[in-house]
Amino acid sequence: MPEPTKKDETSNGRPEECVVPDSNGAPPLPEIFLEISPPPEPLAEEEGKPETRGDGEPVQALGAQEPVQALGAQEPGPGPVTQEGSAQVRVPPQAGSGNPDDAEADLWVSCVNHASIADKEDDGDAGNAQSPTPPAEDGSSVKKLSIDLPNDSVTVPAMGRKDSVWSLGEGQAPEDLDKPIDLPPLSTLLIEKPMGGSVDVGADISFIAKVEAKDLLRKPTVKWFKGKWMDLASKTGKHLQLKETFDRLTKVHTFEMHIIKAKENYAGNYRCEVNYKDKFDSCSFDLEVREAEHGSQNFDIRSAFKRSSEGQDDAGELDFSGLLKHREHKQEEVPEVDVWEILKNARPDEYEKIAFTYGITDLRGLLRRLKKTKKEEKKSEAFAKKLEAAYQVDKGGKIRFVVDLADPTVELKWYKNGQEIRSTPKYIFEYKGTQRIMVINNCSMLDDAAYSVAAGDEKCTTELFVKELPVKIVKSIEPVKTTVNERIELECEVSEEGAQVKWMKNGVEVPTGVRSRYRVKTEGTKHFLVIDDATKEDSGVYSIMATGGTSEARVQVDLKPLKIFQDLQDITIKLGEPLKMHCEIFPGNVPGRWYRNGQLIQANDRINILHRAKNHRLEVEATSLHDSGDYTFVLEGYSQSLSAKIHIIDPPRVHLDTLNFPDNTVTIVAGNKLRLEIPISGEPAPRVVWMKGERVILESGHRVHAETYPDHTSLTIEVTEREDSGNYKIVLQNEAGEATASLKVKVVDIPDPPEAPLVPVVGGDWCSMTWEPPTYDGGSPILGYFVERKKKQSSRWMRLNFDLIKETTFEPKKMIEGVPYEVRVFAVNAIGVSKPSDPSKAFIPLAVTSEPTMLVVDDVTDDTVTMKWRPPDTIGAAGLDGYLVEYCVEGTDEWISANKELTEKTKYTITGLPPMVKILVRVKAINAAGSSTPRTIQHSILVKEVIEPPKIRIPRHLKQTYTRRVGEPINLVVPFLGKPRPKVSWLKDGQPINPTHVSIRNTDCDSIIFIRKAERSHSGKYDMTVQVENHSDTAILDIQVVDLPGPPQVVNIEEVWGGNVALDWSPPKDAGNAPISGYTIQKADKKTMEWYTCIEHYHRTCITITELVVGNEYFFRVYSENMCGLSECATQTKDCALIVKEGLHLKTPEYIDHDFKEAPRFTQPLINTFAVAGYNATLNCSVRANPRAKVIWMKNKIAIIDDPRYRMFSNQGVCTLEVRKPNPYDGGLYICKAINDLGEAQVECKLEVKGGFTFFELMQRGVPLHLIDKYMNEPKTAEQEK
Repeated sequence: MPEPTKKDETSNGRPEECVVPDSNGAPPLPEIFLEISPPPEPLAEEEGKPETRGDGEPVQALGAQEPVQALGAQEPGPGPVTQEGSAQVRVPPQAGSGNPDDAEADLWVSCVNHASIADKEDDGDAGNAQSPTPPAEDGSSVKKLSIDLPNDSVTVPAMGRKDSVWSLGEGQAPEDLDKPIDLPPLSTLLIEKPMGGSVDVGADISFIAKVEAKDLLRKPTVKWFKGKWMDLASKTGKHLQLKETFDRLTKVHTFEMHIIKAKENYAGNYRCEVNYKDKFDSCSFDLEVREAEHGSQNFDIRSAFKRSSEGQDDAGELDFSGLLKHREHKQEEVPEVDVWEILKNARPDEYEKIAFTYGITDLRGLLRRLKKTKKEEKKSEAFAKKLEAAYQVDKGGKIRFVVDLADPTVELKWYKNGQEIRSTPKYIFEYKGTQRIMVINNCSMLDDAAYSVAAGDEKCTTELFVKELPVKIVKSIEPVKTTVNERIELECEVSEEGAQVKWMKNGVEVPTGVRSRYRVKTEGTKHFLVIDDATKEDSGVYSIMATGGTSEARVQVDLKPLKIFQDLQDITIKLGEPLKMHCEIFPGNVPGRWYRNGQLIQANDRINILHRAKNHRLEVEATSLHDSGDYTFVLEGYSQSLSAKIHIIDPPRVHLDTLNFPDNTVTIVAGNKLRLEIPISGEPAPRVVWMKGERVILESGHRVHAETYPDHTSLTIEVTEREDSGNYKIVLQNEAGEATASLKVKVVDIPDPPEAPLVPVVGGDWCSMTWEPPTYDGGSPILGYFVERKKKQSSRWMRLNFDLIKETTFEPKKMIEGVPYEVRVFAVNAIGVSKPSDPSKAFIPLAVTSEPTMLVVDDVTDDTVTMKWRPPDTIGAAGLDGYLVEYCVEGTDEWISANKELTEKTKYTITGLPPMVKILVRVKAINAAGSSTPRTIQHSILVKEVIEPPKIRIPRHLKQTYTRRVGEPINLVVPFLGKPRPKVSWLKDGQPINPTHVSIRNTDCDSIIFIRKAERSHSGKYDMTVQVENHSDTAILDIQVVDLPGPPQVVNIEEVWGGNVALDWSPPKDAGNAPISGYTIQKADKKTMEWYTCIEHYHRTCITITELVVGNEYFFRVYSENMCGLSECATQTKDCALIVKEGLHLKTPEYIDHDFKEAPRFTQPLINTFAVAGYNATLNCSVRANPRAKVIWMKNKIAIIDDPRYRMFSNQGVCTLEVRKPNPYDGGLYICKAINDLGEAQVECKLEVKGGFTFFELMQRGVPLHLIDKYMNEPKTAEQEK
């Protein structure tokens, strides 16, 4: 078990310094530790032997003289002094002449100085301590105290030592003496407390604590501690186990602590604490670990600080108790190296080096012990003589505390546990010169505390230990033999009044709480244990334990003889009537238990169990069927029992009210399974018949059948239909009577679809629709309607409303103009959505056009007005049927239609107008949706013709020569202005134009010259003249008709040298009525006569052809070229040009063609891919093969052929498969296989498609049910087809 953590250790593992605040920096006083071991039993065979401690060291007892001299560490007295480190304790000479009875207790004092060894200025002072040399023992030597370092396993502070009469633990730090200690209020939660015990090293031991839970609402909190601070909950493991159990019958919590394979350092004081809300209880107990006898062995201080069991499971535990267990009184052999001396004289930065040199593995533990060694004290300025470190006095005695002041005028105050002491008859203050004395009379255990005296800013402290004499048993307990229910009183007399004793039963402490059956009373020195109503379980061995001895006696409780005056009777009773059972038995004060069919009966609000003297009664207010059975009454402690049989009858009843059906009506949705379970009652079990109308429902029915059970009957309809609605009758019969009940079943369904909706009004992007409610509402009121629409050519319906429409009219909006639509309606009730109605007749949203634009006056005569305009900016899907022109005479409001029929042109002449009249004109655009807003001219028009001089507006492309090819048509439009209508005349090159060759057509605003098929003779200058009365205007058009040129006249070979040939030729005779833009020269080998172009667009008429092959003969030809293209034929040289070999012989090398054939091989494999449903996914790989390989794609080892969902590409060996808008069912194993004549290869990958739409999401989007069904079944159908 791990060692407990010291209170003065900080979080970093270093011990804190306990220094008393002092103005002159005086060193702190040593702390005193007292341990009083219980006296050994006075055995005959051990008389005359010296008492020994646990490690075999003889210990002498202190006497109890008054006054007792202080045990201090300041000045050495005449008695022997035992030294350890730098702490000393002086034993007074008269301590050996005390009462011999005091030898029953062992007392040893340990002094520890918590001075810090980390201060560099004090490092030199810590090295003066020497190893102790115990003095020789003889008969004349005074009794001595054994002084030693404290065992680390005992860490109970001085203020908490009242928890155990055996352990006094560690004292308070001086600065904590003035602080009050807050302890939680104690209560009696523990009904069984853990008892101290002893165990051998390596053995197991358990401690048990029990808490009664009758008044507790939840489980109490239990903690186990070793010493004061170490919580054992964090130390559970191989050597320590904590268990908790709860007995529901007795309502007792049991808490166990198991110590497994105990070790020597497990010994010490333990504590068990119980908390529940504001209640608190605590119990301390001791554990003694016995070890085998060990012979004398050398002791090395380094071995005490090495980790025990290195390399084993418990490696890392520090065994500080080794410093105590192996010390003996004889002179020890001094080690060769004194590590203590080296550490005391060394600097702190050298500690690690020293530990490494001398093999000390636990340097922190060693430094912690070195830190506690006492330093040299500085002289006090306020006190000439301080209080001793500790005082001891017997209970009832008197003690004197004396201090000597350096300054008698200083005010002095005395404190007890931090509380100032006032002068009382118990506390007497005396003054003798510079001495200040405090006398405490009649000391009790309450005076066992820490005392301090303050003189100015200085303070000195001490501790007073009040020794309590052992309590002896004067009169022992006498054995008792009695019967059940009698009173038992055990009496014992002790030697001292008010002594603390423990009553035990069979070695376990007797609980004496408020709810306990045991009562303890005290009359002076007499102690009584009283059991008012004895039971057989009270038999056993009872003992009383005092500090000076024990006494025990046996108590035997027997049963009284049983006599039955009245036995139980069999009863037959109706259900609901009260039941009373009675029997009369002697002895009357013995309790009993009632059983029904072997089960224990507990009293409750309905069942009352009475016991008065000899009478035992069982009363049931209102009987139920469960009360029927065999009843047995068993008297506690007796084997004989009484029995009777209770039989309960009940007429049949149907309990429809327990089902909470409104108006006994059950509503079920059609298609679901209906199972009605009707509670029934009756004793004996009744016969049940279900009926609908006059038809009896059998248990063997297929779709509708009935079933009967002891406590209920059921009607089951596997698949409900509308015809199942109606009244159902239940008939119950048994020998006690008959009962009937009626139940109504209402089968509700989705409503029928409404009739096809009507669309009476249509707008540009909206329409108005109406419909009639469905003929059948499904048995539930119609809550509203859903409306859907779709394009006529589409199959996808779109929901238009997500909130139900209460009315039967609706206006769909945001439609596309000109597109035919259809609408349909769904009816909705509480059950669900009906099937869709039939679609409405197709309708097209149409809108009128916008008004015409740019309405202007084009021409005015004496009786006509010509208007022109441009089409509307917005025409819409309805198109434009035409225009309506209207005019109004200025001064009137009557608009007259100028055209009876619509005109499609954007120009119209209003005729039949009176001259010199002013009119207003407006134009409307008309389509299938109606007429648009009219466009009205801003100013009135005067009907009067105006002369306008002619003006020819020549188009830009006619201002320069107009060129066309032979055979192409010529159609030239020349607009002009002028009023009235001008006269137009044409001349070519000053001569009239022949109308058979050129057609001319004139209008009011332009003149058109048209030549169907141009010839080169049509080229020339055309003069146009426009004349209005005396005004005229002229324009000239230059027309050029061009054709392909002829070939060059002669092509000659001028010179041949090396690989070069010089050519020369003459321009063509016919240039095609266009300049020659260049020539194209070609060559041909005489052997093949395949022509190859040498140069194009060459402008000169001579050229040198180079890089000709030596030994070949060449012919050459030349094409002429103009803007129309190359001439139709070429002029070829008459002779060929021979490229002569000039003595060179060319040897052509032979080459072996490389075989580029290769079997298919994938250079880039397919990669596993994740795709999102609805978004295209592609799979890519690359393959090498020669000849080109055939690529086959497969899904799940099935070839993909002509599937529109897949697109396959192959470019330069890169193979791609595109999966178009995949769904989750398109996922799987995809394989790409390449095959050619040399072999085949394949790669594969997995495609996983995430997302897609669930049934609920499709319903939310308004998708019709038949389309949802098609969508959900489409993958399955595809798999089946494959």
